Amino acid sequence: MTGTPVLIGAMLTLAAGTYAFRLAGPALRSRVDFPPAMERLMERAAVVLLTVLACTTALLEAHEWAGTARPAGVLVGGVMAWRKAPFLVVVLGAAGSTALLRLLGVT
Repeated sequence: MTGTPVLIGAMLTLAAGTYAFRLAGPALRSRVDFPPAMERLMERAAVVLLTVLACTTALLEAHEWAGTARPAGVLVGGVMAWRKAPFLVVVLGAAGSTALLRLLGVT
């Protein structure tokens, strides 16, 4: 049981650090100026990171291929979002198409 206090201390330290990072962003935003080129680069980097996260989540499950149904559902949702469908319709369309494909035996 000697590890429990250490674990709780580590969790509290990580929680405080996370809170400090979240608080520092808005607090320091008015004090730090970036050149316009750097701001554009950071915006693009955020889009790239989110895209990579979406792709890995859509294509992989536990470091294995997720099958065909999930990427097809993500593709349906992506097309619906691109066509400016409401968010709820996009989510339901992606989930519904994935469920339908799995019901039909597509993995």
